[in-house]
This record gives sequence, structure tokens and C-alpha cells, in this order.
Amino acid sequence: MAIEHPYLMFLGDAADQLAAKVANGVRMWRPEWCVGQFRLPGCNADLGLPDMTIEEAAAAGVKTIIVGVANRGGIIPDSWVESLVRGVELGMDVASGLHNKVTEVPAIADAAKANGRKLFDVRHPTRSFDVAKGTKRPGKRLLAVGTDCSVGKMFAALAVEREMLARGMKATFRATGQTGIFIAGDGVSVDAVVADFISGATEWLCPANDEDHWDVVEGQGSLFHASFAGVSMGLLHGSQADALVMCHEPTRTHMRGLPDFPIPDLKECIALNEQCGRLTNPACKVVGVSVNTVALGDAEAKDVLAKIADETGLPTTDTFRYGAGPIVDVL
Repeated sequence: MAIEHPYLMFLGDAADQLAAKVANGVRMWRPEWCVGQFRLPGCNADLGLPDMTIEEAAAAGVKTIIVGVANRGGIIPDSWVESLVRGVELGMDVASGLHNKVTEVPAIADAAKANGRKLFDVRHPTRSFDVAKGTKRPGKRLLAVGTDCSVGKMFAALAVEREMLARGMKATFRATGQTGIFIAGDGVSVDAVVADFISGATEWLCPANDEDHWDVVEGQGSLFHASFAGVSMGLLHGSQADALVMCHEPTRTHMRGLPDFPIPDLKECIALNEQCGRLTNPACKVVGVSVNTVALGDAEAKDVLAKIADETGLPTTDTFRYGAGPIVDVL
């Protein structure tokens, strides 16, 4: 069931800009869907959207209130409930990516039932999945993989899709996390799928398609991250990727949240991802490197890109900052 837009971005009482990173991702990639933002007293986040009351949002034609803030514990506090209930009463759906399900907040659930509105807990799958079969299926697939988690895999996948569509290619971004789902309107948050079914869920997410159609699959985690390698492997096997884009953040000295684990060598990371991907697609290969250069100035960023391109022999770009053209050229 797809999430309808336009959206009102609900920021609640977000403590800072980082707490609104989900909403910010949607704002950056789907600005045409974002009508305004709703902030409670004490909110320190700002997306640069018009501030709206719930009533103003309804009058502006908003279809869905997006709970775009990630607070400590991933909960829906009592201070948010009245506003969300009011939105439902005025004819809007509510979508949330928090751990605490919006469907399990009695006042919101009762209002949705009484008013015929839909509630979406995008982090939590609403259907079951089969185990993966590994059977070859038509269509082409690209998966973003990474040297670490949180290195820009979603941004790289969206940039590749944007470049493909600009060239008239057939392409669809396939979301595998809550922010991606808000951007795409649907998808599967694979980090909440039972481990045995991650590959099967990915097969369902990018099924058989036209031979010249590309599914561009959002990546998660890293094969080298001790906490999240499992979901990375499931995506590799279920996507049966023809092409991989290796994503990298060049300023890190260790894996995110794991100070005892160094960042892997790029060539080693490329080789392992190709080896693992070839279990279900013998032709799987890394076709380019997307480097997240947000922490670097322009000159330094371009030096890093040139160095990595020389080291790997692959087209290398910051797909968000400079565009995904060099990678799509290969495809």
C-alpha cells in the first residue's frame, strides 16, 4: 500500500537538526512532495519549509503526515499525540519510521478507524516473505554497497536513478530503509525482516521486469561491519545484482560505532562484495565508486576522487555532489 503525497513533515520537538535526518532526506530528494513542516514548542530542527498548523496543512491538500524525526528510543511521546490525532480527524494519513508503532498508540489508532484513514509503520513489514529461491529473473539490478554503514548508499542509489531517468532509461529506486520508503512511497525496511527472509524480501522488492529496466536498490550496512553484515549479505543475494556501486566515506578512521574495527581497504571490499554477490549472479561486479565528500572542500574532494579512481581503476565520483554520470556511462 503506497504512501500518498504531498507530505507535511512532522518535526515535533526535535532536539537538533540531526534528529530530523529522516525528514531532511525526504526534503532533499522529494522537495515537490513536501508542502510544509510542523514544529512543536522547543523544536530546534528546521527544514526550510513553511511552518504550518495541522489545519493549514489539511487546507493545503496534504495527504500524509510524515513523522520525520528520530528521537531517543524511537518513541511517539504523549506530547505529539494530540496533533497527530487532529491530522487524522482532518483527513490525513500518518506515516512513521519509529520503533514505537503509530498503529499501537490507542488515540491515533481509534481516530484512524473512526475517520477511515491509513496509518503506516514503515520500519515494520506488514506482510510475510518467502525464503529466497535464487532463481534468475529478467531485468537488471544495481545495488549500492559500502565500506561502512552510513556512507551515502541511499543518496548514491537515488543519484543513479535520477541520472538514468534523465537519459530516458527505465529505472526504479527500490527502498530498503525507512527514509528511502518515504522518498519512494513504498518499499521494505529490511533491517526489521527476520534474518532467514531478508533475501526473499529483496527478491520480492525487485521482481522480474523488462530486460532493459534497472531496479536501483538502496543498500544497508557493510560486509565488514560486525553489527550489520547480515543484512548486507541478504541484499546482495536477494537482489542478484548485475552491478554494484561501492560507497565510501574517506575521512573515517574506524567503522561507525566500532572503534576497534578499521575501515577496510577499498580493493579488498570490492573483491569480497563481488565474490559474495556472485553466489546468485555470476556476472555481479562493482562498476564504480561513490565517495561521500561532504566533509571535504572542493579541491580536496576532487583530489580524493582522482586518487581512488587511480587506485581502483573504476569511475569515481561523489554522486550527490558531482552527479552519477561517470557510473551510468559504464552501464
